[in-house]
Amino acid sequence: MSEAALYGALGASSLCVGAIIAIVLRPSNRVIGWVLAFGAGALISAVAYELVLDAIESEKTQALGVGIAIGALTFYLGDLWIDRRGGQERKGMDQQKGEGNALAIFLGTLLDGIPESFILGMTIQTQGEVGLAFLAAVFVSNLPEGMAASSGFRKAGWSTGKIIGVWLGVAAASAFSAAFGYALFGEMSSLEGIYVAGFAAGALLTMLSDTMLPEAYEQAGPSAGLWTTLGFSVAIAITTLE
Repeated sequence: MSEAALYGALGASSLCVGAIIAIVLRPSNRVIGWVLAFGAGALISAVAYELVLDAIESEKTQALGVGIAIGALTFYLGDLWIDRRGGQERKGMDQQKGEGNALAIFLGTLLDGIPESFILGMTIQTQGEVGLAFLAAVFVSNLPEGMAASSGFRKAGWSTGKIIGVWLGVAAASAFSAAFGYALFGEMSSLEGIYVAGFAAGALLTMLSDTMLPEAYEQAGPSAGLWTTLGFSVAIAITTLE
């Protein structure tokens, strides 16, 4: 369980790295959009190979479909609730007026990261080790979120300590989520595990289409499609090396 918590924190630690990059280097919105698109592509690949493929091979596609639907709906409702409380700009780079309070931003980022961390714990429980491709995808996908939101926070007048504090809180919660996924999945039957995997896949895919990809396209334009494809391809290459 401690190993799962460690990897959960590691995957979310790139939020802090992204914040430091945003504060020190001040990358352009286009560059952040490219990284967002790359991370989205990597996560799409991870969902396909780490979650969906295993379920299809087990021939329990009905359970997978139900899990995906419930996961997508749950994320949608949670995201809608958080958006109405000021968290809709958590991946935005233009928060000059300070849209979104710290708690809403924290909850929104946590909502995005819980499925990722949960899956990390789940894969360690089922495979005995973390999936390198999925861990890399989580790390890369969190990096631009830290860059994008931190750029917006700086424009809104947030201090460096406050920005880093938010991301450290998310990293701690991600560690707990990964440990919880490890413990919970150990008590489940294979069928129940398919439902959970589908739930996580549905939540992740909804998050990608609702937050990451729209923001990537807004900032990077049509080139975001190329970077998404590149992220997908790199994640596949990593999977073949495992």
